[in-house]
Amino acid sequence: SSCCILPLVLFALGVSGAWIGNVTVLAPYQPYFVVAAVAFLGAGFFRVYRRPRAACAEDATCARPASARLVKIALWAATVLVAIAVAFPYVAPLFIGA
Repeated sequence: SSCCILPLVLFALGVSGAWIGNVTVLAPYQPYFVVAAVAFLGAGFFRVYRRPRAACAEDATCARPASARLVKIALWAATVLVAIAVAFPYVAPLFIGA
């Protein structure tokens, strides 16, 4: 989100979109952001799929299968978004024709 918040704030302040395209201050840190995103996704998959299940009270949230399903859907959606964001710089020239 760090790559998107700064341009969004600048746009909200009235800075034009053409100037926002030149904001590349965080570009050198992209590998670190990718590693952090993959690490957090890995931790999420570990917690959802591999972590031993604790005893759950009958009325607790963990007793409802819909909540576990929602977490899995959100985790896979985040994984797809991260994959698209990582692949975009490599795939975009194919569509743009550069």
